[in-house]
Parts: sequence; structure tokens; C-alpha cells
Amino acid sequence: MPPVLHVAVVGPGSAEREQSLLAEEVGRLLATRGAVVVCGGLGGVMEATCRGAKSAGGTTIGILPGTDRGDANAWVDFAIPTGLGEARNALVVRAADVVIAIGGEFGTLSEIALALKTGKPVVGVDTWELSKKGIAASEIVRARSPEDAVQRALSLARTPS
Repeated sequence: MPPVLHVAVVGPGSAEREQSLLAEEVGRLLATRGAVVVCGGLGGVMEATCRGAKSAGGTTIGILPGTDRGDANAWVDFAIPTGLGEARNALVVRAADVVIAIGGEFGTLSEIALALKTGKPVVGVDTWELSKKGIAASEIVRARSPEDAVQRALSLARTPS
């Protein structure tokens, strides 16, 4: 039996409507392909992704910043309270085989940076643009749609590093 892929979906806790719609579709598509969704377990993109995954019978893991499992959104199957605040972002990234970033604030940027630092592929939909010394960096694989993001993420997760 092949291992189940774990895909972290990261994005703002207060998402815009379009970001929530993208995230919900990403969650649904990941679930239909048998991937486990990993996220920060709270609102916004995290909640929308979990809602989408659950609508397709998927499994969701929320790695929470606080110490109360009850803080998790209603669509998290396994809530893991850490008490680490934003430092839990490192755990979200480490628990995944690949990261999909949708939109994002500075917390999302930290998750992107941690993923890239640890060699995890990052697929981005309408997310941060990176540059080094004024030159555009190409480490984030750009996706045009939820389907494109999921396809690219699952492909990258299966590619040996």
C-alpha cells in the first residue's frame, strides 16, 4: 500500500472570499485524490480547505497555535494543540510532503520560507512573490487554478529530491 501524501495548505486566517473559494476547492480536490490535508486548524483559508476536504470525505489535521483543541474549526478531524503560537508554522510545514500557499499574510510567508528552507516544494495560488537582491526568485511553483495547484503539488510530492 503506497504511503498517503500529506499536503499542507497555508493562507490567511482572515481570507478574502475568492481565497476561501479557491481553498475550499483545493481541499475537495486533495481529498478526492486521497491526500490528507494539514493546516493551522483555524479560520480563513484553513477552514475553507478543511470544509472542502470534508465535503469529499477527506481527512484533515489542524496544528493549532494554542492549547485548546476546541479552537479548531469545525472541519478538523485531528486537532493538535501546541501552545507554540506562530512557531507552530514550522510543525505545519514539517508534517507535510508539499505545501500549497493560497494568498497570504506574514504567517503564510513564514510557512513558505520554512518549507523552502527545508526542501519542501511550494505551490502558490495568488500568493507571495519572492526576490533575492532584486532578482525574482522562482522557488514557488505558480498555479493558475485549484486543479492546477493540486496536480502540481501531488506531482512534486512524488518526485524524489
